[in-house]
Amino acid sequence: MREAAFIKQNKSRWEEFERIVKDQQPASPDRLGELFIQVTDDLSFARTQYPESRVTQYLNTLASRVHLKIYKNKREEAGRFARFWKRDVPLAIYEARKPLLYSFVVFTVTMIIGAVSTLHDDTFVRLILGDGYVNMTLENIEQGNPTAVYGNSSAAQMFLRITWNNVRVSFIVFVAGLFTSLGTGLLLLHNGIVIGSFIAFFYQQNQLSHALPVIMLHGTIELSSLVVAGAAGFVMGNGLLFPGTYSRLASFMIAARKGLVMIIGLSPFFVIAGFIESFITRHAFMHWAIKAMIIALSALLMIYYFVIYPRVVVRKHGRQKDH
Repeated sequence: MREAAFIKQNKSRWEEFERIVKDQQPASPDRLGELFIQVTDDLSFARTQYPESRVTQYLNTLASRVHLKIYKNKREEAGRFARFWKRDVPLAIYEARKPLLYSFVVFTVTMIIGAVSTLHDDTFVRLILGDGYVNMTLENIEQGNPTAVYGNSSAAQMFLRITWNNVRVSFIVFVAGLFTSLGTGLLLLHNGIVIGSFIAFFYQQNQLSHALPVIMLHGTIELSSLVVAGAAGFVMGNGLLFPGTYSRLASFMIAARKGLVMIIGLSPFFVIAGFIESFITRHAFMHWAIKAMIIALSALLMIYYFVIYPRVVVRKHGRQKDH
């Protein structure tokens, strides 16, 4: 084949390649792969038939650019996992800062309700926690270890069970947003009352100074994650209740996606909380300085990632767009 005919036959395809590598035309990874194969085939033919021709040099340059484009896309795909927690989750948290505040307020108020109810009604704690749990805790107090429940099973089994339970509870709180924000609010109310009653019970038994630091070893991350899960549920519920300029279905889908990002983003924190509760909390009589350090580091982690860091990400990348 003459060189002029070869160029005429493939010119339109090469021009398409150029538009794609210059980001003037979108292309899927599969399409990029096809282009690279076609370009290298053309280059191989040109090297055989026209080794000293300018078209051979042109195709060599074009093949290199397509290869670079593919390599760049692969690197971006590999970085998507880290980008999810570095950018996607913080942006979703920032957009949900008001629901996050509402969730914190609801949970805090209901904890106070649970504590006050327990302090003024001796039967309330048994109604909330159950006779079996209350009696077991009283026996542990008599034996000198009020929080012995955290060491009753092997650490590994406890880790798997607790981590799964934390994931399950938080996901249920989120999914309750399907029944509007009221569903999530009711579950937060229930969990807040349980925690408040639990803490007040130890106060009644004069064991709060020992029990509270032990509980907060894992509770700092665990309870904070529950508040975030509540915010995710509020986001989804509000999307259903207040569609704004979107259709109700579109608003719900956008809000559900944001809430789901928040819930998935909690997964490493569930693992950390489960690990602490299973492997560290059982050592209830460790030095108070170690307890204080773990609680402080946990609090700093949650405050930074869910309050401070989202603002840093927004300043750097801007707010996320609804799709």
